[in-house]
Amino acid sequence: MKTFMSRAALAGLLMGVSVLASAATPAPVGASVSIVEPASGAVVDGKFKVKFEVKGIALAPAGDATPNTGHHHLLVDAKSIVPAGAAIPVDDNHKHFGKAQTETELELKPGTHTLQLELGDKNHMAFDPPIVSEKITITVK
Repeated sequence: MKTFMSRAALAGLLMGVSVLASAATPAPVGASVSIVEPASGAVVDGKFKVKFEVKGIALAPAGDATPNTGHHHLLVDAKSIVPAGAAIPVDDNHKHFGKAQTETELELKPGTHTLQLELGDKNHMAFDPPIVSEKITITVK
């Protein structure tokens, strides 16, 4: 009986830690992110620069536990943002900037594309509420 109670207590403790570990990082009040360049509606070459900006939150590399910090993720032709507390995926639609970069050179095929920024916390998780820019549309010539 004593062994059962010990195991039950340990299981309860581990479940509690698991729930806390997966909780979304609260977004700092007033934090925002935006795409400075290119402007929505711009016609760009196949290879072009994208510049990011934050307000009300500091940038820090992935893994840095400093409070009120995050890093950029560029959503390219993504159907939706990543919901609060969810991991931002690593795929063609989600570009990670885990070194706290503030710009990148992007290369896209000709056509119409959408770009949107979403800040992630130290673990590449979306903040609560998510900190996202307006979605812009560009045309690659």
